Amino acid sequence: MKTDFLVIGSGAAGLSFALKAAEHGHVTLVTKGKMDECNTNYAQGGICSVTYAPDTFEKHIHDTLVCGAGKCDPAAVELVVRRAPELIRDLIAWGTKFDKTPDGRFELNREGGHTEHRILHHEDLTGAEIERALITSVRKHPNITVLEHHFAIDLLTQHHLGEFVTRHTRGLACFGAYVLNLESNEIETVLAKFTVVAAGGCGNVYSSTTNPSVATGDGIAMCHRAKAITENMEFIQFHPTSLYHPAEKPNFLITEAMRGYGAILRLQNGEEFMDKYHPMKSLAPRDVTARAIYTEMTRRGEDFVYLDVRHKDPEQTRRHFPNIYEKCLSLGIDITRDLIPVTPAAHYCCGGVKVDLNGETSLRRLYALGETSCTGLHGANRLA
Repeated sequence: MKTDFLVIGSGAAGLSFALKAAEHGHVTLVTKGKMDECNTNYAQGGICSVTYAPDTFEKHIHDTLVCGAGKCDPAAVELVVRRAPELIRDLIAWGTKFDKTPDGRFELNREGGHTEHRILHHEDLTGAEIERALITSVRKHPNITVLEHHFAIDLLTQHHLGEFVTRHTRGLACFGAYVLNLESNEIETVLAKFTVVAAGGCGNVYSSTTNPSVATGDGIAMCHRAKAITENMEFIQFHPTSLYHPAEKPNFLITEAMRGYGAILRLQNGEEFMDKYHPMKSLAPRDVTARAIYTEMTRRGEDFVYLDVRHKDPEQTRRHFPNIYEKCLSLGIDITRDLIPVTPAAHYCCGGVKVDLNGETSLRRLYALGETSCTGLHGANRLA
């Protein structure tokens, strides 16, 4: 099979690239499960972009750099932050519906590490809404072929032409991939002018994760085997507040937007504790908050802490977080009356396949996008 662009992965990164690339040639998109089985679909809180005053690009850049603990690439941060409003408009053009206030302005949330309200959202199911809109647009596009239940096995390089290659071989290039058709159990060769790996992260190498079962790091591993450079793989972000429910995997996510809304972290004895760790208290950056929770749990020999939203207006809480409300209620927890047991869980891979500002890896014609890539945006910790 031949194509202009081979895209591996069907989350926001892969689908949005496919829609842009389809204006320039034919796109073949492969995904090892169904299109919507990806991290994007499970993301709750929202997507950040400077939208209204008093927020500014400079504030957003500053928050990202602070959160990244000195490990961010300032050029990557500036590029992403300044282009964010334009890309939000793309998402809206593709059909994404973000929540608005009665006067027609976007209803913005605030999450950990942010000094302003800049999170656009759709209830507490933002990722699912973005994924829905992108899938609808991709399925309608005549220049995109989608192959579900197709598992990319290996990237094709000079190695597959019989050459001995190392990470130092000059002129390494990618020509496509071997792809396993999971329904026919046959391996197909897909040749492409450009190959884009957007296969997500590696949360399932950990016992507790918010990621779906497909997030096993195989995209990063595939690029590594092809001799592409990887970096910062030690920087795995743990989300501070996944629902403590040991019988369930992946861990159900309790969005950071709930703390932006005013929820307070408490020990099992009811005591607040985040003031000991950061001046932003329960809205501290994720790495600080996750370490603080882990420290307190270890010190006390306990498996979880509590998130308390009982002091907020019950009707407003149900309106803002309908998905979380229903999920917790199904386990006998009424979040408007009861404390929510939470624990940190592996959430996001800040490292990955090293790319430049155009997303190109150290191999010619091979690109990595989204969580598979290490752009320098996140540094040691991803801003919420």
